[in-house]
Amino acid sequence: MSDCLFCKIVRKQIPAEVVHEDEQVLAFKDISPRAPVHILLIPKAHCSGLNELTPDVQAAVPRLMEVAARLARELGVAESGWRLLSNCGADGGQAVFHLHFHLLGGRPLGGMVGRG
Repeated sequence: MSDCLFCKIVRKQIPAEVVHEDEQVLAFKDISPRAPVHILLIPKAHCSGLNELTPDVQAAVPRLMEVAARLARELGVAESGWRLLSNCGADGGQAVFHLHFHLLGGRPLGGMVGRG
């Protein structure tokens, strides 16, 4: 998708601090981190979110999980604990409509959802 922020990062049209890249997956530091470790993991193939999984993206999801676990170890949060989450849709908090997972760690993260 030509106007997708994350697709532009994949195409190197927008800079990012990349911590992992392979044929299927790109992982980079979030520019507005919510924790000491805050990495975004995306499939390189465009997909707007979990409700719209394409075969290419579905094939990349296990690789995303492998990379997340490896990065958690490398970034020193595997033992203390970390969170991997994906927001789906506007009510779920999704702001960029390219499937992505947040790897968060480095401090106690608290409960799953604030009371509303």
